[in-house]
Amino acid sequence: MLWSLLKILVFVAIVGLLAMGAGVLMETSGGIQITAMGTEVTLSPLQSVIALGLLVLAVWLFFKLLNLLIATLKFLNGDETALSRYFDRSREKRGYQALADGLMALASGEGRTAMTMAHKAERLLNKPELTNLLVAQAAEMVGDTKKASETYKKLVTDQATRFVGVRGIMKQKLAEGDDETARKLAEKALALKPRHQETQDVLLKLQTKAQDWAGARSTLTAKLKSGALPRDVFKRRDAVLALSEAKGILDETASVEQQERAIEANRLSPDLVPAAAMAARAYIAKGKPRAATKILKKAWEAQPHPDLAHAFAEIVPDETAEERVKRFTALTRIHPEHLETRLILAELNIVAEDFPEARRALGDVVEKGADARAYTLMAAIERGEGASDAVVQGWLAKALNAPRGPQWVCDNCHDIQAEWAPVCPNCYSFDTLSWQTPKTPEIATATGVHMLPLIVGALEDRSDMAEDAEIEDIPEPEIVDASMADQAPEEPETEDAGPKPA
Repeated sequence: MLWSLLKILVFVAIVGLLAMGAGVLMETSGGIQITAMGTEVTLSPLQSVIALGLLVLAVWLFFKLLNLLIATLKFLNGDETALSRYFDRSREKRGYQALADGLMALASGEGRTAMTMAHKAERLLNKPELTNLLVAQAAEMVGDTKKASETYKKLVTDQATRFVGVRGIMKQKLAEGDDETARKLAEKALALKPRHQETQDVLLKLQTKAQDWAGARSTLTAKLKSGALPRDVFKRRDAVLALSEAKGILDETASVEQQERAIEANRLSPDLVPAAAMAARAYIAKGKPRAATKILKKAWEAQPHPDLAHAFAEIVPDETAEERVKRFTALTRIHPEHLETRLILAELNIVAEDFPEARRALGDVVEKGADARAYTLMAAIERGEGASDAVVQGWLAKALNAPRGPQWVCDNCHDIQAEWAPVCPNCYSFDTLSWQTPKTPEIATATGVHMLPLIVGALEDRSDMAEDAEIEDIPEPEIVDASMADQAPEEPETEDAGPKPA
């Protein structure tokens, strides 16, 4: 808006200056006298200006005719394209200018202007390899998807622009939600340019979304060869893909190849928790508990995790609780002060009904701001040791408002998943689920009052009231006659009677 107003003001100023200059020339006396071959010509100031303009026009025409004469002489000397080049030079100049203006309009987000300049450049240059891309992108900007698709198809027919055309159609299919067609087009585009990083990323995402694990591993290898992926990241992601191929090893129809892929995934990335757990289960299925134990211990050294503990428990499923506590020493002695180790020990001892040992295993965990799992274990310990309902419910109330603890969280969309997966079910990002404590806001109430102290306090008050009620409801012993000693005393009329006297 301001630029248009400025152009209008400049135009009005120029017109005003020209009108003022013409008026001054009309009022000025004298002029220019030209004498040629005895003839004298006197020009007024205005006529002098007009003559100067005509002279400039004559010089321009002279040079144009001179260039035409030179082109004609070259044509006569055997240069068959001399005349065509002469006439096309001006056309090409205007065409390239229109192309440049179209690119600038496209970069500025002016879709309509870009489309107009694209059509003008297409008409003047007759070079579709240059103008078709501008036409397609301008059509996309103005929302003319049909025109853009037709232009991209024209680009596909030319070997020099085939990749650009395939990539353009692929992006259109992605925008339409046709992932299957987009995946096939991405494969074609990658075959044309194997080192194109954007195409590699798009194809890898589509393949993992479609669970084409073998194709995804091939694309991942291409990324490594092109230098777009560090080797350590490649090894981890290749392990994730190998693990994804072996997801069904616990099914009855699981093949030996699936078990081998799970073992291969653990070999590629020993610290990958899902790979270690699945490889251990593969060894368990093969009847090799020692190999499973070795894998789980190595993974536990890298990161203690409940999934590893579950897999370790499956090695001997029919053992007693005491035997399981003893066998789990192979894991718990590796990182004895780790939070996960202490929680696992507490759970095992609770199952074995060794509640003092479970309390010792937890130690000061609940005093340092524990999560819901630790508070729940404390409630179970208190229940096992015979504590009152108020104490147990107090720990459960704390667990209600405590953090949930570490979970599988997507690094891309921060969505929380119950189980690990190679692809985030929410945003379809590959290898973004990591074991971490999610950032969850504190539960808010309408009045802004923290409810936990009120809940715990109410429970304690009710406990005291219940104890007082029990004491008050105990009837005093009555003195009865000997003749009525054999008769049972009448029950009190109150509904909440206390214990009967002996």
